Parts: sequence; C-alpha cells; structure tokens
Amino acid sequence: DNFTMVSVESTLDNIFLTAHVFVIMGSLLVLYAGTAGKIREKYAWYAKEWSPIAMQFSFGGLLGGMFIFYGRSGAWSASWPFLLIIFSVMIANELVTRRAQRLLVNLTMLFVGLFSYLVLIVPVLLGKMGVWIFVLSGMLALLAMYGFVQLLKWVVPNFMRANMRMVAFVIGVMYALFNVLYFTNIIPPIPLSLKELGMYHHVARLDNGNYALTYEKGAWYQFFKDSDTTFHYQVGDNIYCFASVFAPTHLSTEIFHRWEYYVSADKEWRTYSRLSYGIDGGRDEGYRGYSWVSHPSAGKWRCTVETDRTQVLGSETFTMVEGAVPNGLVTELR
Repeated sequence: DNFTMVSVESTLDNIFLTAHVFVIMGSLLVLYAGTAGKIREKYAWYAKEWSPIAMQFSFGGLLGGMFIFYGRSGAWSASWPFLLIIFSVMIANELVTRRAQRLLVNLTMLFVGLFSYLVLIVPVLLGKMGVWIFVLSGMLALLAMYGFVQLLKWVVPNFMRANMRMVAFVIGVMYALFNVLYFTNIIPPIPLSLKELGMYHHVARLDNGNYALTYEKGAWYQFFKDSDTTFHYQVGDNIYCFASVFAPTHLSTEIFHRWEYYVSADKEWRTYSRLSYGIDGGRDEGYRGYSWVSHPSAGKWRCTVETDRTQVLGSETFTMVEGAVPNGLVTELR
C-alpha cells in the first residue's frame, strides 16, 4: 500500500478507501443478521463465516491507508500518539473474542477509520483546511455512525439495546480524543505532506522555475548527500532552509519556517524567527519555497516546517561551525 497509494487526491485511492468503508459496514450488517436469524438458514452459515473475513480485509485496507497517509503528512516525533491509536485499534481487533466486546471493537475501529478518512478527504474536496473544516469532518463522522448504529438496531434490536450505552460512550470518548489530539497539534496536518527539506549555503529561483541549491561537497563515501547537516560558514554568511510541501489541487494555505537555536545552559530550544509564505496545491513534487537567516551564531540549530497552527510537517537539525572553510561547494538544479 505504501508504494501503490499515490496521493490523497488520487481518484483510484479514494475509490478503494471508500469501498473499504462500505464493505466494513455491509459485513457487520450481514454478520449480525446471520447471527440473529434474519437470513435464511442455508445462507446464515456463509454470512457468519465469510463476513468477518471481508471485514478484516477492509479494516486492514482502511486503517493501513490512514496510517500511510498520516505517516507521510507530519513529523513522527510530533504525531506518534495519533499513529499509535490507529495501530492499537488494529491490534485490539486480534485480541478480543467475546461477542459484546467484539461489537465495541468493530464500531471503534470503524469510527476511527471513518473519522480519519473524512478529516483527510473533506479538505481535499473543499480546497480548504483549518479548525472549522476539522469540526465539519467530525460532525459528518458522527452523523454517519449514528445512521449505521440505527441500521444495526433494526437488525439486532435486543442486542443493541443491551449495549447501546457502552457503544455511545466508546464513540463519544473517541470523538473527544480526536478533538484533543487535533487542538494540541498531535494529529498531522493532513492533507499537506513534506516532500523535501534541507539546509543550504545559497538558494536561488531561476527564470525557468527551477531552483539552484548550493551545499558543501560530501566525502567520497557520501553518495546521497544533497544538503548540509554540518554547516561551515564565515562571519556574514547566510543559511537557507529549502522545503517542498505537497498540497492537493485548489488548496492554498500558508507555510511557516521556524528557526530555532539550542541553548545548552538551559537545555532548551529558543525561537530565533518564524517566517511564512503562501503555497498553492497541485504540484505532485510539492510547492517549493525557502527562508534564510543572516549572521547566525555557532552551535546547534534547526528549521521546522509547520502550519499556521504550529502543526509540524518536518524538521531539520544542523550544526553551525564558525570560521571553518567549506570543503568545496556544489550547486544542484531541482
């Protein structure tokens, strides 16, 4: 899936993800209809045997797709709690066997997958992202779950009435948890994703739209070196942070570069500057932009690419070495 899922706005990818949602819902309805005797006896065995297999496959496809897209979107160091939730509900599905608990696990997995998918696809469809788009996605997820629970109540009324309070509690807890994770900037800034990030001695945009990136020549064994993590500079030199951020077509937003330096005495990062520029979606390789700092001091620095709500897309840490002469400079066109 990591190789075949191309983009959050890919029609084929979204067809598959939407199909997984409907297969899960359909399999749950068929499974419980067979268990409750709502299906003819000669078909009930097939319903109870094959529905869980189809459901398991589609849970894997839906949650796996969410794990991939959200994993690409933000920095793992910031978004790992959210990715852990997706991974945990997949594991929980393998550990629960009791019928009542299985219903709760299935509905929890469905809500997590559905909410995650709507948070991804609604900004793509509307060409906007932000707090109100997230709230709208959450309300749509709750509405879809309410409708599906009503269908389950029609299929297995007694069973659902006995477990309705627990179902409402679990879905409410997951809804609240998603909102907490979003407003604490732990959920990655989907549908944005960082394609490239690096530090350079100089960056210039050419008339043909390409960028000229200048960095220090690596040692003979550094075949893949294409930016600087150790930056040798003279007094008066600038340092550049170059980033490429993917955004879906028709989506425009602002991207920020937060420059920070590390204070060893206090063991903390302090903000030096926070610079912004607008981006437009539609380019597969991402919208390119850069910022720079003049007269930096020696020591450890980092440049973090983030949204206006400080959701982290990625970060590059580097060391400034003053007075050292670079071991040759290379300019690459991208």
